[in-house]
Parts: sequence; structure tokens; C-alpha cells
Amino acid sequence: MTQLELDPAAAGKTKMNAKEWMSLIGMTFAAFLFNTSEIMPVGLLTDIATDFSVSEAQAGLIVSVYAWFVAIASLPLMILASKFEMKKLLLSMIFIFGIGQVLSALSYSYGMLMASRLVVAVAHSIFWSIAAPMAVRAVPDKFKPLALSLLAIGTSLAMILGLPLGRWIGLLVGWRMSFAIVAIIAALLIIFLAFVFPSMPSRGTFTLKKLPTLLKNKMLISIYIVIFVFVSAYFTTYSYIEPFMLQVIQLTPDQTTLSLIFYGIAGILGSLLFSKFYEKSPSGFICGVMAAMTLSLALVYPTSALPVVAVTVCSIMGLCMTASNVALQSELIKCTPEDSTSVAMSMYSGIFNLGIGSGTFVGGMVCDYVSIKYIGFLGAIIALCALIFCATRIRRLMRV
Repeated sequence: MTQLELDPAAAGKTKMNAKEWMSLIGMTFAAFLFNTSEIMPVGLLTDIATDFSVSEAQAGLIVSVYAWFVAIASLPLMILASKFEMKKLLLSMIFIFGIGQVLSALSYSYGMLMASRLVVAVAHSIFWSIAAPMAVRAVPDKFKPLALSLLAIGTSLAMILGLPLGRWIGLLVGWRMSFAIVAIIAALLIIFLAFVFPSMPSRGTFTLKKLPTLLKNKMLISIYIVIFVFVSAYFTTYSYIEPFMLQVIQLTPDQTTLSLIFYGIAGILGSLLFSKFYEKSPSGFICGVMAAMTLSLALVYPTSALPVVAVTVCSIMGLCMTASNVALQSELIKCTPEDSTSVAMSMYSGIFNLGIGSGTFVGGMVCDYVSIKYIGFLGAIIALCALIFCATRIRRLMRV
């Protein structure tokens, strides 16, 4: 056992020591790295499709299949993973994650790239099953909310920066090197966490016995429904934002990369808006950002003739997705018993990824059988359904 677990006074500590801070920073960076890897292919779709002589919709399946696998595997793998010592499990998952990145970089065919992404998806599924409970156990009780919030920041920053960073590296040295660099960073992260993270015996807290109780939680189920629909709407457009900017808005490759950076900056603004306005009216904030997302999706194509306006509209999408995701996670933590939060968050991650896969698949069908120009319209229709559900169901349950 760790010193923290042996020391009865640990719960009363008012400060974190350097090793606890480094453990938390390491977990935050791991969250960023895992989610960056998941969405990075979105910014590389055109190059991947060209390299393997497939359509952009087929290349988009790399995102969809990955997300669907995570959605299906998260809960069963979480239950299996709960039996192992947590630190060794964490380091093993980052190692498998790195191997998957190396295989992606070495892929000589579309099939090999898909298979290598599924290797990464296995690590992703287990990592997000253990990340939250490990983060809160690594710090004194007083700092558990901080641990959870930093994990959320790592996730949000991945959504904000992952795509432009991956694309920028891909433009400079090729899409394969984007994956190779992630593998190198993963190796360094393993070394860092091996030194700073405490040993952490499993408490065997992940069991199927908790599911019936969770499934009776009306607020939790409502959050799951709305996040699935809303994420599906977002990724119907977001997964193809790079070819949309190139083909429809007709930006140059460099302008597209710069636009995606603005997209990321808007996401950071979404986080700031959450911290400033969410507590004043949680339900109003969530419905407001969903309404703004719906409108921005509907305006993506109509504004495409005016590049500056179109990029601004796309950036509002990034702002709204970040703000709504953090807000819904906050509501989930509020409405879930403490001993079930990690299970609920794992299911949230699975449903979020189901939305990613579904949205990417539907957007790909629009690209293949209609036109990439219209992905925003379909996204807006789906987002409107999420908004109506949120305004009627979730708002009533929250009563604030």
C-alpha cells in the first residue's frame, strides 16, 4: 500500500505534496494524449484517403469503428480491469496505446491502419474506466474535485487542440509521423508515471451490481440520451470539417490549419464561459449552448461563400461542444452517488464514443450519396432533437 493509504491523516491534508501534484499532472496529460489520438485522424482524413486510394467517407470509418469499439468494450473491459493492480494496469494500457500508434505509423494498407486503431481502442476503453478513480485516489480527499476537474480539462483540451496539432504535424512531416510522435510521447509518459505515481491496489469497485441502480436514475439516463444525440449531431459535421474547409469554403491547406487553430481557441473560450456562467443557471447554460450549436450547424454551408464568417461559425461549434460536454459531465457527477461515479463516467465515455461513431458514419453517408456541402444541415436537425429533449426533460429534472 502507498504512504497515502497508510496514513490516517491523509484525508485531512490541506496541501498536496510535489509527488501528488506530478501524479495528477501525469494523469491529466494522459487524458489529453488518449483523446488527442482518438480525434487526430479527423484532421488527416484527406491525406489518409489519398494515400490508400479510398474515399473520405471510408477514411472516416477509422474514426467511426474506433468509437463504436470503445462504446461496446468500455463496460466489459472495465469490469475485467478492476481485478488488477491499478498502476501496473495504467502503465500497461499506455504501453499498448503506444504500440497501436507505432502500428498506425507503419501501416501499409487501409486494413492495417484500421486494425492498429482497434489496438489503440482497447487501451482507450480501459484507460477511461480507471482514469477517474485513480486520479482521485492519488490525492487527499480535499482535492478529489480538483482531480476530476483536471481530468475533464485534459479531455477538453484534447477536443480543442488535438485536431489542429495532428494536422499541423501531418502537413509538416506526413500523417504517419503524427502517430509516431504520439507513440514517442506515450513512452515518455510511461517513464514519468512509473516514477511519480503511487502503487494502487484494486478495490474491485466495478461490478454489474451497480448497473440496476444507475439505470433507475432518471437524470443520468436523460444525460446519456442527450449526449448521444448531441455528439452525433456534432460529429456529423466535425468529422469532415477538414475536407469541408478545403472543398466547400475553398481554403488553402495552410488556411485550413490556421482555421482549426481558431476552432481550438474557441473551445478554450467555451471552457471559460462554463466556469463563469454555468453555476448561475445550469439548465439555462446547457440549453443555451445547445441552441447556439444548432444554429451554427445550420449556418455552416450558407456562410461558406464568406470564408471569415464561415470559419467563425465553425469556431462557435467548437465553443459549444466544449461547454456542453463539461456542463453535462458536471451534472452527471452531481446526480450520481460517489461510489458509482466511475461506473457512470465509463458509461458516459462509451455513449459519447457511440455518438462519435454514429455521427461520423452518418456524415460519411451524406458525403458519399448527397454532398459534403449538406453535412451541417443534417447535423442541425439532429442537434435540434437534442435541444428539444434537453429543454423539456433535463430542464424539468434540474429545476434550475
